[in-house]
Amino acid sequence: MENLSSQIYTIAQTAKQVSREIAKASPEQKNSALTNLARILADRQTEILKANALDIAEAQKNNLSLPKIDRLTLTEKIIRSMADACLFIAGLPDPIGAMDKQWQRPNGLLVGKMRIPLGVIAMVYESRPNVTIDAAILCLKAGNAVILRGGSEAYHSNIMLARCIQEALSQSGLSKKIVQYIENTDHESIYELCRLSQFIDVMIPRGGEKMVQSIASHATMPVLKHDKGVPHLFVDKSADFAKTIEIIFNAKTQRTGVCNALEGVLVHSAVAEKFIPLLEEKLAEKNVEIFACEKSLPLFTKLAKPIQEEHKGKEFGALQMVCILVNSLDEALDYIHTYGSHHTEVICTNDYEHAQRFLREADAAMVAVNASSRFNDGGELGLGAEIGISTTKMHAYGPMGVEELTTTKFIVYGNGQIRQ
Repeated sequence: MENLSSQIYTIAQTAKQVSREIAKASPEQKNSALTNLARILADRQTEILKANALDIAEAQKNNLSLPKIDRLTLTEKIIRSMADACLFIAGLPDPIGAMDKQWQRPNGLLVGKMRIPLGVIAMVYESRPNVTIDAAILCLKAGNAVILRGGSEAYHSNIMLARCIQEALSQSGLSKKIVQYIENTDHESIYELCRLSQFIDVMIPRGGEKMVQSIASHATMPVLKHDKGVPHLFVDKSADFAKTIEIIFNAKTQRTGVCNALEGVLVHSAVAEKFIPLLEEKLAEKNVEIFACEKSLPLFTKLAKPIQEEHKGKEFGALQMVCILVNSLDEALDYIHTYGSHHTEVICTNDYEHAQRFLREADAAMVAVNASSRFNDGGELGLGAEIGISTTKMHAYGPMGVEELTTTKFIVYGNGQIRQ
């Protein structure tokens, strides 16, 4: 264990040292690394897929669930999208050194807020190997050094991708240590990271609820949690049924094992008798299992079972969801306040006042009107990629792109002023 402790200490100490190099790197140098990485990913596609095949074979041998295997799987299309993300991020304005705002004081001092990197970020994540690329390119563009620690289920894929990243850095004249990958899969390696606040500025855990909570409880530095996703959709009495049913179907079934997949439908009781049979007919196409409240259960004919308390606020990650009848917008908001996860909430309505109230009062990182919960994603919202979806109300709430991986400092221009 001492050897592991020493190893992680060296990695973190090195990250702190090279963080100064990437913080002052020119936009051209950072963009060169990103474009080099896009090319390397295309050139190494066969090797990446072979490494991923080893992980998938091991996952199947260990009887990993289908949603987890889906998150683990890389394809030619996914590798192309990773390369495209590199080029997209390269094309974004460089945030470092940008002035958010400036103002002049009565004494002549010019005060401003300048964008700067966070410093050193430690990213702990599970399953998705594409996160290795997303996290690295976003941190690179934002001028941060990053320590990556993926899950054992994506071991071969992550190591291969990390090598591609380090090669791109070296080709651009930057230290390959700006992005370091911890190959040790012992959970103690994570807890060693959590102790090193003298080197690591921010910890970002992305994965299962237990893992995220465990890191949050052990970390000695600020934690930006990518916590569980339990999105709800409220069907208001003025909702367009046809659009709403398609939104629910997409949000629940398009990809079930992701954090922005819909987990609960709240239906206004005034429209329930007409709406629920239509919804059931559509959800039957994918045989979605419904855990229905006492009032809504009789309105279903085949998909529903009685809801249990443990179903409320649950992240199913499968073709399952809850259905609750509510008598008002206030009742829907109360339910979300009690069982939501601060991730994604949706209202389907044609009532402008209800839409505006829901946007203001639903407490989530993304709140939508008449749109699928699946849009809570950095790429879909125009960020190019995301390091995660922060459910922590610090400086970032929601998908974290380049700007969310920076902070600001005050700068002051003076001309000899002294304080009276």
